Parts: sequence; structure tokens; C-alpha cells
Amino acid sequence: MSATSMTSPLEVPTLSRRLRNRPAWTREPLLHFVILGALLFGIDHALVARAEDPRTIVIDAAADDEARQVFVAARGRAPNAEEMTALRGVWLNNEVLYREGLAMQVDRGDKAIRDRVIFKALSLVDANVALPPADDVTLRRYFASHRDRYDEPARYDFQEATLAGDTSESAVRSFVSALNGGTPGDAKAGLRVFKARPDANLDQSFGSGFAKALATRPIGEWVAMETREGWRAIRLDVITAPKAADFTVIRNVVQLDWADATAAEQRSAAVTALTKKYTVHVAADPAADQR
Repeated sequence: MSATSMTSPLEVPTLSRRLRNRPAWTREPLLHFVILGALLFGIDHALVARAEDPRTIVIDAAADDEARQVFVAARGRAPNAEEMTALRGVWLNNEVLYREGLAMQVDRGDKAIRDRVIFKALSLVDANVALPPADDVTLRRYFASHRDRYDEPARYDFQEATLAGDTSESAVRSFVSALNGGTPGDAKAGLRVFKARPDANLDQSFGSGFAKALATRPIGEWVAMETREGWRAIRLDVITAPKAADFTVIRNVVQLDWADATAAEQRSAAVTALTKKYTVHVAADPAADQR
């Protein structure tokens, strides 16, 4: 075998050190541009709606179509209903901030640049954010409720052999028997070596439940395993046990994360309060994007 190695809409970028409490797709760089309002949904439509009634916001099919196009370009698939609702929330918050920015005349010099107006309005909201004292009781409570961020997961070192041609279960099992019997591997098989891969990464790459199944396999022995790409010959080499985080060691990190999360909650509440000044109409069904 030949071997080869293998913001949320309410967060000001300068304060957003980590977004690990958000779904993975919301941490993508593309969404950060979306958050600033420069990329998403019918600006021309929004301007028309604003001229007709500055206190009414309409999220219509045209806005959804543009949102869908941006999402597909970023992720290679259409958003589901839950993701579509989240994208609408991004647009709504940006639209509210944009209109509030215009009302506060922060658009001077930036009238044609929507993202700057939104950022200026959000900066004014952010200026009123006041964090409560961060004592050990508060931080330990936050640490305990977010342990999955700080605990070190189990990690796996393993090898994957992929047959060229017939990759059926029977062919892979025959190949595994030959490998365990000391027979050199097929010259047409490719070998990939993985080091220190955590559970979540394995399930994302190989399919749900792969890490749990791998953990039950014997060390140093080739086995046939089914992955989302088909059957593979896998040899587990090392399992590094999970390690619990020590609050006293990472207290400063926890405090930064708590500060970010608390500030984000306050910004969210402030923008939600601003949204109540407007009448919001949704003219399309989130499930309509299931095309």
C-alpha cells in the first residue's frame, strides 16, 4: 500500500473571541459578512419597503431566495427550515439596526454603505453593555454548564486502508484477513494515517457513531468498518483517554468566554427591544426552502 498523510448578528467582531456556543455553521467566515449586512437579502426591496412605511418590515420570498443562494454558495446545500429561520433572524436584526442607525443619523458619510451603518448602530448599543461582577461562583457555574467546551475529549490514532475497485463488505473483509495474516497489502490500496482525532471530528468525517464503534475495536488489529463513504479497513493504534478541565488552570479563559456570552445576551436583548418598535411581516414559509 502506498502511504499518504492525511457573528451571531448581535456580536461586535472585536469582542467576539470565541463563538463555540453557536452552531458550527454560524461560525463560518461567510456568515460574519452576512452579519454586517453587506451580503444578505434584497437591499433594493428593503429600501422600497422603508420608503412606504418606515415602521413596517417585510421579509418576503425575494429575501428568502437571496438568503438561500448565499447559504448554498457557502455550504453546498439548501438550508433547512430551522436554518432558514435563523437566517431571517440575522436579516431582521440587521434591518432594525440599519433603520435605527439612519434615525440616529450615523449614516453621515456612509449613506450607501449598509454594513457600516449597521456596525455604527450596533456600536452604540454595545456602549450600553455593562457586565456584572465576575466572581468565582458565577464563573464556576458558567464553567459547569459549558464543560464540553473545556474538557479534552478522547482522541484516536488510527489507519484507514481503501481498496481501489471492489469496496464491498466481502472484499474489504477478505482484505482485512490478509493484512492480519501478514500478507502485504494490495498495491492499489491507499493508506491514510490519522493522529489525535477527537470523537466529534470522526463522526463528522466518517459518519454518526463511528467514534463509538472505533473505541470498541482491538488495538493494532485490522477490522472492516462501514463509513459514510463505504466499507474500509481500519486499524486502531492508540486511544488517548479524555481529560477533565481544571477550572483553576483555565479560569481566565472561562472569564473571557463568560464576558463574551453575557455581553452578547445583553446586545440581543437590546436589539430585541428595538425590534418591538416595528411591525414585522413574514411573507414566506420557512419550509418552502425544502426544494
